[in-house]
Amino acid sequence: MSDVTLLGPAEIRALAERAGVRPTKTLGQNFVLDAGTVRKIVRQADVVAGERVVEVGPGLGSLTLGLLEADVDVVAVEIDPVLAALLPQTVAAHVPGLAVDPHAGTENTDARTVVLRDTAGRARLTVVTQDALTVTALPGPPPTALVANLPYNVSVPVLLTFLERFDTLERGLVMVQAEVADRLAAPPGSRTYGVPSAKVAWYASARRTATVGRAVFWPAPHVDSALVRLDRRAHPAAGVPRQEVFAVVDAAFAQRRKMLRSALAGLAGSSAAAEDAVRAAGLDPQVRGEQVDVVGFARIAEALHAARPGTPGPGTVAP
Repeated sequence: MSDVTLLGPAEIRALAERAGVRPTKTLGQNFVLDAGTVRKIVRQADVVAGERVVEVGPGLGSLTLGLLEADVDVVAVEIDPVLAALLPQTVAAHVPGLAVDPHAGTENTDARTVVLRDTAGRARLTVVTQDALTVTALPGPPPTALVANLPYNVSVPVLLTFLERFDTLERGLVMVQAEVADRLAAPPGSRTYGVPSAKVAWYASARRTATVGRAVFWPAPHVDSALVRLDRRAHPAAGVPRQEVFAVVDAAFAQRRKMLRSALAGLAGSSAAAEDAVRAAGLDPQVRGEQVDVVGFARIAEALHAARPGTPGPGTVAP
């Protein structure tokens, strides 16, 4: 949509001043000032016209407008009620033909929802005022992509929450701190491989696509940022629930320098039981968690499950 105008630095600061908004470290707020960066995010997300995209932490609306410019429909989840109330006004002023639907209700009774429609009745923007970590349902059609400048203080929990709760998400493009991006995309055996790497790998393949400098944000953060692309894939075949696999991941990295037979002793009940489970999974019990991929963690979880007294053998379970 060429008639959409994006926000510039002066307008972003003016919007914030008029609304009495001051970016807070508590909410991890760093607003993107640069339209070129916004368009890069949208471009790398590979969104297509008519697609429904969920955005977490829209803030003052820089990325929201970039997504609307690409002719996608946006459901924006914003924890800050002041910013959530401001966003529909900003979008209506920058996207011709949109107006608030006075009759729009909400399918999510825990949150306030505002819907902006075009003249044909298409819901172009849905603003949900809610903490992203508590969202269990979104109004309207299910989203197929997550595109967001994630709040830095909760970026990993939010990403994992949305991958878990919304299995219609086929892909994502998120901006996070550069070191977090490295962890999300790290392969087994690398220095940055850890809990986020293994858990994200359960849902999707992840790769870092670009570095974003500090100067494009207001306020400028103390660290660089990066874009991470995620593409949904089938989770590893496992005869145990995902929670059991993630419990193994957590235990393996709680003391990452320990060998698995020691790191998993508490979870297994003893070092001997942990060693048996690791061997049953086809791994060396002297290996460390940083060398094991998510498939290996799933096999260990299955072995631990099968070894519990009175526990039926693992079967096919939902992810």
